[in-house]
Amino acid sequence: MASIFSVSVREYVKDYIRQNGLLTLSVLAVITGCVLGFTLRDLDLSTQAKIYFSFPGELLMRILKMLILPLITSSLMSGLSSMESKACCRMGVLTVTYYLWTTFVAVVVGIILVLIIKPGYGTHAEGSRLGGGQVITSADALLDLVRNMIPSNLIEATFQQYKTDIIPIMKTPVNTGRPNFVYLMPDEENPKGRTVLLELTPPPDIEYKTRPSSSQQMNVLGIVIFSATMGLLLGKMGERGVPLVNVCQCINECVMKIINAAVWYFPFGIIFLVAGKILDMSDPSTLGKKLGWYGMTVMAGLFVHGLILLPFFYFILTWKNPFTYIRGLLQAMVIALATSSSSATLPITMKCLLENCRVDRQIARFVLPVGATINMDGTALYEAVAAIFIAQVNDYELDFGQLVTISITATAASIGAAGIPQAGLVTMVIVLSSVGLPADDITLIVAIDWILDRFRTMINVLGDALAAGIIGHLCRKDFPPDRTMCKCNDLLSVLVMMHAFNL
Repeated sequence: MASIFSVSVREYVKDYIRQNGLLTLSVLAVITGCVLGFTLRDLDLSTQAKIYFSFPGELLMRILKMLILPLITSSLMSGLSSMESKACCRMGVLTVTYYLWTTFVAVVVGIILVLIIKPGYGTHAEGSRLGGGQVITSADALLDLVRNMIPSNLIEATFQQYKTDIIPIMKTPVNTGRPNFVYLMPDEENPKGRTVLLELTPPPDIEYKTRPSSSQQMNVLGIVIFSATMGLLLGKMGERGVPLVNVCQCINECVMKIINAAVWYFPFGIIFLVAGKILDMSDPSTLGKKLGWYGMTVMAGLFVHGLILLPFFYFILTWKNPFTYIRGLLQAMVIALATSSSSATLPITMKCLLENCRVDRQIARFVLPVGATINMDGTALYEAVAAIFIAQVNDYELDFGQLVTISITATAASIGAAGIPQAGLVTMVIVLSSVGLPADDITLIVAIDWILDRFRTMINVLGDALAAGIIGHLCRKDFPPDRTMCKCNDLLSVLVMMHAFNL
């Protein structure tokens, strides 16, 4: 009896390690990184020592970023090439519509919570701010988004994206030669006063001009659109497109094998990645006093949207248990928490969907890359909360029309936010300028942004994965299961029954 019990316990432990061992190690790595980071803060390490200490975490980010480009291109080309045009169009329309809808809902949730909690009324605008000056307009930002959708150089798009820069041009005013002021200054020799001419040099006129520039970030949106177009055209080419499709499928399989091997390094890298970020942050007690209510408002919005509304949408549209589905995504969410990048988490999210959630490979290959590019629910919610928070700090009353403007602008700006750490700060300028708020006040929330960025990245990744499950359910008739796989499953079930009856 004892031997049977020990065998069953051993089998249970083996099954748990096989299914949840990596997830457990990743969670323990996050906790260990937090403890290690706060412990080492007392040592007051130098900047160079912090760089050396964070090196294993830097390697983790480099591994993940290395896999983004081959994964996106091979997934979209091989996935869309095997789809029919009608099925592909239907899936594309459903995906984009769902993403826009959830992003707008996230913005509305953030606006409602920040108006109820009012975190900015007890906060004073202290500390240093950026120098004043012209900021990029919403029109320029929208045009940059369209330009990045159609990159002029595909090779350049792998490491750069287009950006409009604002350049100040100073013009020296013309000196008229006439005095600005005339004073009568009495002295001992001239008791009635003598004439003193005072000439003031007026400040220079500053004009702002735009010029094309680039930022050192991968143009994921342009690569996604190019790869999707190539995949659709390869499917229509028939036999002539088969060789390139086979190449893309081989690349995709190789990338997934690299991911399966690299995931065992992730817990070790996560420890130093999290600890390094904690070493770099400001005093936590000071942050809590200044931005505590603001951080709680953002976290409450992410909780409501990510753990209540998104699972509710999944349940309504699929009639399946969303939390069973989310359980298979925990590994990807832990990586998102550690890396703060939805694009860098894309390989792990793809692995979780295919292996744990059993999402159709064709759907996952399309929905995930598109979602990592345009679906930023957490970022949109954060931008809406931050904009109204800054308005409250400055005692600036927003009317209903301005709230609508913030909701629309935050939704549009989040689509253009790159899937990289703290990209929301860049698009935050667009939201602030749309309602006339000072862009310099972004510095009020920079100190706590790196913490909130990790949690909103988790919501972005969760939204992408739930969307893949929803689209897979709605389009299940367009993508029937593989007949070969069905035959294998039938054969396996027969063998199990034969073994059960000792045949």
